[in-house]
Amino acid sequence: MVSIPQVAMSDEEYQIVKVTPKDGEKILDHLRKFFFREEPLNIDIKLLGERGDETCEELENYCIETIPEGLSVMAVTNTGRVVGVSLNGQHEPGHVDEMQSSADNCPNLRFRKILQLLVEVEKKSDIFTKYPDVDKQIEVRILSVDTVMRGRGIAKALLDKTRELAMQNGFRLMRVDCTSHFSARAVARLGFECIFSLPYEEYCRDGKQVFHPALPHTQVATYVQRLN
Repeated sequence: MVSIPQVAMSDEEYQIVKVTPKDGEKILDHLRKFFFREEPLNIDIKLLGERGDETCEELENYCIETIPEGLSVMAVTNTGRVVGVSLNGQHEPGHVDEMQSSADNCPNLRFRKILQLLVEVEKKSDIFTKYPDVDKQIEVRILSVDTVMRGRGIAKALLDKTRELAMQNGFRLMRVDCTSHFSARAVARLGFECIFSLPYEEYCRDGKQVFHPALPHTQVATYVQRLN
């Protein structure tokens, strides 16, 4: 569920640091201003209401629940402002059953749609069959950059630090599911390989297409990168 729209840039200095549990509210404050309002599927299903000013507790919990794993990173300015985040988590074979249960029991019917899509992508991308030597993967669950800081390589720096942490922790594969055309293009430029894609027009439940995001967002795609 990664989305990086394209906008302006700033010359403000920043550094990449690990996220700790105490950073949760700062992370959410950043996401509420940027990612939540810009992610194409959130917009399409009006997850934050007609005016985009509501909150979704289930979405917020989804975003920060992997922070205790110690694999997430953020970009922070010298004044302490969070200007980018990469929220990352570990997946192992068999985790799809837990994903399915969480999706089917999500009380927010709109967010349930997104979780069920991610389950479908997880099943059909079939990472652990495609890469039998991989016993765990690190997933970039959320990647977000402050509007005025875009164009300065923050997304790349966040992914570079994520890769470094992943290798230190014995991961052999890094994964990103891109729901946005822009994020897919960005990770492809960074050397990630697309191993699966699902056009939104082909994803249906009860015979009806679930998502109709605005162009150029036409599909969700899984990108991976081997870690040596």
